[in-house]
Amino acid sequence: MSNKLRIAISGKSGCGNTTVSNLVKEELQKDWPGIELINYTFHSMADEMEIDFSELCALAEHDDRYDRMVDTRQVEMARGGSCVLASRLAVWLLEEANLKVFLTAPVEVRARRIANREGKSFDTALRETLERDKRDRKRYMRLYNIDNNDFSFVDLVIDTENYNQKEVADIILKRTKDLG
Repeated sequence: MSNKLRIAISGKSGCGNTTVSNLVKEELQKDWPGIELINYTFHSMADEMEIDFSELCALAEHDDRYDRMVDTRQVEMARGGSCVLASRLAVWLLEEANLKVFLTAPVEVRARRIANREGKSFDTALRETLERDKRDRKRYMRLYNIDNNDFSFVDLVIDTENYNQKEVADIILKRTKDLG
């Protein structure tokens, strides 16, 4: 294995990407001191710009530069050293990743998780999740010609429906050990 370890983890909203990525990073720090979690998102950018997240999302609907700024920034950060890159497009954009992981789950499972996390009704979360999936897919196709429903090229696909986040992280960590 090279002197840098880069793991790209992607998945749609509600699959556990952020939590799993953090668990993987925490465990990998034992063997890879200094490994970072890179999870630069629209939330991060909205905080930096001192605007509301929903306002930034609305701006991004009509101006592609916001998506490109987020995507460029996270890849630049990932190329700086060993990292776990957690983003919707990490597996497509970080070409030099040692391991590309895609997390998946049925939309109803994802919506239930989002409803619980955000204190929404299941029906509201399901409607919003379906709308977001449709918007994201359309945007990624327009921006990069990426079909985020086609992740057939990744090294590891994990359906998170029947696993908790620690179990998902353990599957990734086992595969990471197989790299060396």
